[in-house]
Amino acid sequence: MTYKVLHIGAGGFGAYWCDTYLPSNVTDGTIEVVGLVDIDSTALEKSRKHLGLNPEQCFTSAQEAFRTVAADFCTIVVPPALHESIVDLALTRGMHILSEKPIADTMEASVRVAAKVKAAGRKMGVTMSHRFDQDKTTLRAVVSAGALGRINKVSCRFASDLRAYDSWGRFRHEMAHPMLIEGAVHHLDIMADLAGAPCTSIFARTWKPEWAEYMGDTDVVVLMEFANGAHGVYEASCVQSTGLNDWTSEYFRVEAASGTAILDHREVEVFHRQPNRIRQTNRQGKGQQVPLVTGKKWRNSLLIEQFCHWLDGRSQMATNVEDNLQSVAMVFSAIESARLGQPVIVQEFLQSFRESAPIQSVARYAS
Repeated sequence: MTYKVLHIGAGGFGAYWCDTYLPSNVTDGTIEVVGLVDIDSTALEKSRKHLGLNPEQCFTSAQEAFRTVAADFCTIVVPPALHESIVDLALTRGMHILSEKPIADTMEASVRVAAKVKAAGRKMGVTMSHRFDQDKTTLRAVVSAGALGRINKVSCRFASDLRAYDSWGRFRHEMAHPMLIEGAVHHLDIMADLAGAPCTSIFARTWKPEWAEYMGDTDVVVLMEFANGAHGVYEASCVQSTGLNDWTSEYFRVEAASGTAILDHREVEVFHRQPNRIRQTNRQGKGQQVPLVTGKKWRNSLLIEQFCHWLDGRSQMATNVEDNLQSVAMVFSAIESARLGQPVIVQEFLQSFRESAPIQSVARYAS
């Protein structure tokens, strides 16, 4: 069936939703956009035209939009600090929710959101778009096929030149941990997916070089351990001098018992250990090149479709809000580790917030 959508956020990355992600699903009948919200009237008008909406379907007030528009679900593309308030409005109207990452701007709020959604009996997905890009999907297919053997280590490098103020959206330049909350939430999520197990322990160091035009830390190094014995190494900077591994062009390496898979600038190559050789030597660029898997949709376009399939009664989407708490827990465990200067046990950290979530905050959504 075609699902009716109320979209929240028409400017910034929301504009990309309105001119790319939503239209591809409108065209094939997956969704119908029936309402659009943004506090910026200029952005609202531009995105209205992309979606072919009437002026009366557009709102500068989310409260008014939720009172007025009848929709099956809402899509949320606003800064993380505003996510919970939009979720509240959606649940009051009985809507399902598909939201940009992270679930919310704090661990407390993220756990509350998941609890509210469960109490309301609604479905909520989180658009972990980078995991569902074509190149990452190809790498995951190579690793999950089993030919490389047991995973030993997953590495990721992100290096982007977004040092100038407002080059990465103004709100990120004013956050305490922009790299971890807005960037690492994607990368750590992909690393855990490639490792094939939840993260159990995390140790992080964060800092900000003097040329970074940010309030918070822009550089991070993270060591990770996973439940299946695999390890992870993550290094990232959003103020790197030359943008060596920018958005969608990150470097990932999966080391396994019988081989290594590398993704770099959207190209995947594999090295297999030769059993008849005592010692192996190789170099990047000399491995087996792997063609990218084919598909009609990627990233958020694909995730919108998967969410609608979930609403149809098919299997639960991988990035449902409850499972996505694992990704949020990695991010905030890393922040806590950087604060304490010591490793944090991720599952204990997450459980501590589950136990302290105020019951009264979800009671009104219980059926």
